Amino acid sequence: MAAIYLPPWRIDVDRRPGVEVPTPLRALALVAARALDAAKAPRPASLGLILSDDRELAALNAEHMGEKGLTDVLSFPFLPPSAFPAHAGQNAALSAAPGPQHAFALPPGRRLHLGDVVVSVERATEQAREGHGGQSGDVRWSAADELRLLVAHGVLHICGWDHVRPEEAEAMRRLERDVLGS
Repeated sequence: MAAIYLPPWRIDVDRRPGVEVPTPLRALALVAARALDAAKAPRPASLGLILSDDRELAALNAEHMGEKGLTDVLSFPFLPPSAFPAHAGQNAALSAAPGPQHAFALPPGRRLHLGDVVVSVERATEQAREGHGGQSGDVRWSAADELRLLVAHGVLHICGWDHVRPEEAEAMRRLERDVLGS
């Protein structure tokens, strides 16, 4: 695992054995940090970024989401959506529930861990190769670009962003484009 410090963030990148990543880990950590900044996440904080394959994502999807089959990214937030500033990409039903910003007190000098994002590098590569990438699913670009988008998308989910309703989806897509600089 590589701990990449981009103050005020620490991005803990875990590349699973046998997973080949088409871009430097630091580039992915920079995307994650930009997404945390854009979402105004509590700081200083850490985030886990796990780069995996289809098999692990399918197992996690079944176990945690109750969905069978492949998926490209899953997010496991440690804070409720109410811990983040209100925004247009927030699921109103989820953010209405009151909750503390932190469920526990941290020891001095410790960072709040916001959650973990798990990305299938295998799925990102396949989507890019088949021209099923991007926010619309019909973009032809590199596997590195697709992976960057999935990291941004997963981090925004950690920060309470959603795309269930059309207005949420548009706001989230707009922020993803801003984070990626496109």
